[in-house]
Amino acid sequence: MAAQTDSCYLGFDFSTQQLKVVAIDGNLQVTHQNNVQFDSDLPEFRTQGGVHIHEDRLTVTSPVCMWLKALDLILEKMKNAGFDFSHVKAVSGSGQQHGSVYWKKGARRALQHLDPGRDLHSLLQDSFAVQDGPVWMDSSTAKQCQYLESAVGGAQQLADITGSRAYERFTGNQIAKIHQFQPDKYNETERISLVSSFAASLFLGDYAAIDYSDGSGMNLMDIFTKQWSEPCLKATAPQLAEKLSDPASSTAALGFVSHYFVKRFGFPEDCKVIAFTGDNPGSLAGMRLQEGDIAVSLGTSDTVFLWIKEPRPTVEGHIFCNPVDNLSYMALICYKNGSLTRERIRNECAGGSWEGFSRALRSVPMGNNGNIGIYFDAMEITPPAVGIHRFDQHNRRVDTFTQEVEIRALVEGQFLAKRVHAQKLGYKIIPGTRVLATGGASSNKDILQVLSDIFNAPVYTIDVANSACLGCAYRAVHALVAEMGVSFSEAVRKAPGAQLAVTPSPEAEEVYGPLLKRYAELEKKVLKDMKQ
Repeated sequence: MAAQTDSCYLGFDFSTQQLKVVAIDGNLQVTHQNNVQFDSDLPEFRTQGGVHIHEDRLTVTSPVCMWLKALDLILEKMKNAGFDFSHVKAVSGSGQQHGSVYWKKGARRALQHLDPGRDLHSLLQDSFAVQDGPVWMDSSTAKQCQYLESAVGGAQQLADITGSRAYERFTGNQIAKIHQFQPDKYNETERISLVSSFAASLFLGDYAAIDYSDGSGMNLMDIFTKQWSEPCLKATAPQLAEKLSDPASSTAALGFVSHYFVKRFGFPEDCKVIAFTGDNPGSLAGMRLQEGDIAVSLGTSDTVFLWIKEPRPTVEGHIFCNPVDNLSYMALICYKNGSLTRERIRNECAGGSWEGFSRALRSVPMGNNGNIGIYFDAMEITPPAVGIHRFDQHNRRVDTFTQEVEIRALVEGQFLAKRVHAQKLGYKIIPGTRVLATGGASSNKDILQVLSDIFNAPVYTIDVANSACLGCAYRAVHALVAEMGVSFSEAVRKAPGAQLAVTPSPEAEEVYGPLLKRYAELEKKVLKDMKQ
């Protein structure tokens, strides 16, 4: 382990399959990393991929006590590795978004009087009304979603309030289901936490507030007033405002670490607990997005993160409160058809070779001579469509393209879609806009060149291993100076930066400006044709 300076900051990530921790020093250099794998390190909970998938295949939960035991274990592992907790100035973290924890009546008192001689699992295992809490993979709340949307005036109206239409995994709909089907457990609950605020509560030794950013992934919070929405609460469950308590700023210091951690592990008494947030907001911090930036993760599914000032919620994608700037927002759009589709086209059109794929991509001019392709091997999320749709320069459907045209049509189509839907949510390209690329395909410069040309902005590559917990360590650094008006980007300016990969071609905007409009129209046509 590298030598520690006098100051140290911890970022935890309670993700689906593991608990991770990163420690950084005052120069923002990583000094320690550790993890606990739920399936293999805690086999007694019998999870697969960190979850329990129930018989209906729709209900997916995780045991709350597993997270307690994981925290016990990771702190012991750090201690055994010689980690010196006495240098820790602040702790923050993230949790898988949309998971929820139901504290039983009397649990607050247990939290406030933890015995440093015993582990958290033995002290708190009886503190939960619901032993297995619903997580983001759960899709069993379709009826609750329908009810919520109709109660507030429709999907768009709900998005206008909460930043998203009703989604089955979102916490409000999960709470509604528990209230309806397990009313005794709901009535026994004195506080409902997200996974993030549950983890913060452990360090605080008291109930921690849900932060604005993770709170905006619940279908319950008004993202503009940053308070719970009365119509949404009313449509979900009774006495819900009391069980949630007021949300807090994502940059807030919630208090000092509890006496338990001071005595058991040697944390300093003045170590601050910073609001924990969701894993996606944590990743935005880890990638160090700034105003105007867009991050594109090119993996099995492609995910777009946006930093925006003036959000326009739609029934597609999600708008969350920004985790590092209370005056801004972040948007997130997920696409199912990412690398698997790129690999299929590579196999069919380039003999399974990425080199051949790149050569073909370079051989066709930008704009693909007006040919446009929309490739949805699986039912897409945004837009909800499926199938392969090819159009020539006159917007006529065609059955096939040549192999080279097919490859460019795929790559251009994927990135045209990302810009079209980003702009629908309020994203604007401004001077200084950067595109940050990560994930498997970000190693291919020819793919990145198309991305740069379509967004008419330079593309930087960034290595974001453990981005959520690293981002939360950065957030811990920032929170200590945020009240003095120091911005997040200023607070973390010493952190390792992104590397410039490619810049846009001079004629890019001239070529892709008209194509963006055509792509948007053709996507509408595909949706319309599917409904007929």
